Amino acid sequence: MRIISGKFKGRRISPPKGLPVRPTTDMSKEALFNVLNNHFSFEGLKVLDLFAGTGNISYEFASRGSSPITSVDGDFGCVKFIKQVAAEYDFNIAATKSDVFKFLERNNATFDIIFADPPYALDQTTFEKIVLLVFEKNTLNEDGMMVIEHSKYTKLDHMIHFSFKKSYGGSIFSFFELAKGEEELDEDLMESNSEDE
Repeated sequence: MRIISGKFKGRRISPPKGLPVRPTTDMSKEALFNVLNNHFSFEGLKVLDLFAGTGNISYEFASRGSSPITSVDGDFGCVKFIKQVAAEYDFNIAATKSDVFKFLERNNATFDIIFADPPYALDQTTFEKIVLLVFEKNTLNEDGMMVIEHSKYTKLDHMIHFSFKKSYGGSIFSFFELAKGEEELDEDLMESNSEDE
């Protein structure tokens, strides 16, 4: 696992064997951050990393100056490893062991970027639940963006505030923005008003 940009560019981080993870590939990660780079200056961004696994995505944000970062995973070994790396590199990452859905239910904080990389094997409804919870709980800041990584067998284009998607190999990143949904809502209202007239 390699940090691809920022203060610690090129640094390799080796997680222990046996963690129940499927890390985002370097190629996909680089493509993802190229997209985000067109929308954000990373310095000082408040980030939430759901299903954080090895912390791969969290370290990338931290290396680019994002802070604070909250990493959530249900596996004790993953959370322990993220805490170790955060301490070693002095990253402002708070690693939390929790079921992601329970975390979203009780969380009151808001974030500029939310990244979620659930196990690809989860069913369609579970992926949709992530989107619904985030927007029901107002977890995303007004100008923020949520990204969900998933396989081609999961479809999220129809969900509230869906903005666009990018495909890299077998992985798809679906992007969500509050403003996108509001624009669509305004257009729908305009259309219905014109029909009434």
